Order: sequence, then structure tokens, then C-alpha cells
Amino acid sequence: MPPVIFGTSSLGNLYQEIDYETKRDIVNECIEHSFDKPLFDTAGKYGAGMALETLGRCLSDLSVHPDDVIICNKLGWYQTELLTPEPTFEKGVWVNLKNDAVQKISYDGILECFNQGNRLLGVYSAKMVSVHDPDEYLATASNEIEEKQKYHDILEAYQALADLKKQKTITSIGIGAKNWKVIERIANDVDLDWVMIANSLTVKSHPEDLMAFIADLNKKNITVINSAVFNGGFLIGSDFYNYQKVDRNSMNGKALYEWRDSFFKLCNRFKVKPAEVCFSFGFNVEGVSSIALNTTKPEKIKENVNMVNKEVPSDFWKAMQEEQLIAIPIIR
Repeated sequence: MPPVIFGTSSLGNLYQEIDYETKRDIVNECIEHSFDKPLFDTAGKYGAGMALETLGRCLSDLSVHPDDVIICNKLGWYQTELLTPEPTFEKGVWVNLKNDAVQKISYDGILECFNQGNRLLGVYSAKMVSVHDPDEYLATASNEIEEKQKYHDILEAYQALADLKKQKTITSIGIGAKNWKVIERIANDVDLDWVMIANSLTVKSHPEDLMAFIADLNKKNITVINSAVFNGGFLIGSDFYNYQKVDRNSMNGKALYEWRDSFFKLCNRFKVKPAEVCFSFGFNVEGVSSIALNTTKPEKIKENVNMVNKEVPSDFWKAMQEEQLIAIPIIR
């Protein structure tokens, strides 16, 4: 697994719409600066299939051979016709979409998502796959009986992926979710090759029990990918925390902005970039193999990749602890 995995949510117009030429330049920069074969992380949910379509088109326009790229597709969201003024999922997050998406998590549903994803990719196909957002799927249950049925649906979806792996249609099976407790639950019932933890292990949030879980995964040789180490962009300047708009006037919103203001002042004092700090912390936790990064700016790709070798001064971490901005020191 390369140390940096290239996220593609920006190709699906996350937060803002960017033109195709810029998207193609982003993909090209990822290819140019990848450590080995570029690994793109995508999902049917990203722009309701737009990211998949755009990634396939960009790779084709750049004359990238299918064997020279690795695609990871998080499955569970199926592209449908847009029948409302805005998409019905994650309202206010995706911009100017031409399609909608619905969640399909079951044996047949996950195969539908897999096949549609490959069609949207064109001549390319996903070899790394997972069930996307099983935590959100479980959260829609209105009672315990329904929750059990939905969990059964998730296990059935994983059985479908296991069958694809047996057929050698795919190479590995994983999971991507924001609620790491759901990842832990599923990992006890399913043989996983990799785990993508989103929004959960950052310089702002790093619970001890999550650290213990990652250590356990490491002992089992399950690869851990840390995603959304900027908490959806908030830690480097956006107004979205974990993909939700932050209300400055709320108690939680005020606390978040106060934390960030102190964090930025400390970064300025030590002459380190907030992004470098976020990357360093998220990457250097024992057991983490890779960081998934996403950007809307082609010129940021090289800088992002170079963060692998960027060292943050130990005095900075001490200051973070002294100001109670971090619960634990840098791990590795």
C-alpha cells in the first residue's frame, strides 16, 4: 500500500464545482508524483457517480494503461436519475450534480454497485472494494429488529465481495466508515484485508480505544488507511467539520473554532503548516499504513506527497500537549 492514496471526492464536486481540465490536471499530478502505481480511492457516493465517471475519463485522456493504476471503489451507493432540485443524500455538500444516488446494501445490491462502478470507470475496473458507509446504513434503523436486519444485509454484501475475490475478479476487501465502532463490529465478523477510518483519527480527535483497535488490526496484518485527517477540511481552514457546516454561534461550533485558532497560532509560532501537522499525526500512529488525501488544486499534489518525509519538531508536540490541544504525543 503506498503511503499516500489519492482521494477523488473533489472529482465529484465536493463543496465546490471545478472544471474538467482542472480535474484532469489533478489526476495527472497524482500519477506524476505517486510513489509507485497510483492508487485512487473513489466511491459511487462521490458526486452520485460523477467521481467514477470523471476518473475514468481523465485516465483515458491521459492514456494511462489499466494495469498501471489501482482503483479502490467503496460500494453501497448506486447512481440514479435526479428527480429533485438537489440530490437526496448529504444535502448541501455536493455541488451541481446531474444524478442522484441511493444506498444499496445487500448481496445483490452490492454487486449492482460494483458492476455500475466499473461501467462508469470505462475501460478501468476496481480491484480493491469495500462496503461504504455501513454505519450510516445501520443508523437509519428505527428499532432493534430493523437494525439486526440491516446488519444482516451488510454481512450479505460482504459475502458477495468474498465471492468476487474467490473468482479473482477483485484482489482485496475492506471497509470505509466514519463511525469506527461499526468498523470494529464488522471486523469481528468479516475477514478484511484493509480498513479505511474516516474523520476519527486526527490531531483533533484520537480516542484511546480507537488507538487500541488500530493496534489490534496491525497485529492481525490488516492494513489501516487513515482518511479525512483534516476532519473534512476544517483543520486547514474550511467551515465544514466532518462534512457538516459549522455554526460559529453554537456551543460546539465556538469550541471548534477556538481550538483551531489556538492550533493555527501554534503552527505559526513553530513555522509549520497545519496540513503538515495533520498529516504527520495521522500517518505516524502505529499501525497506520497510508493516508488518503483529496484536493481541488493540482499544484497541491506534490506538496501533499512530500509530507510523507516532513518532520514536525518534537517541541511542537510538547507545546500541543501543554496547551491541551492534543491528548497524546506523536506515536511513531
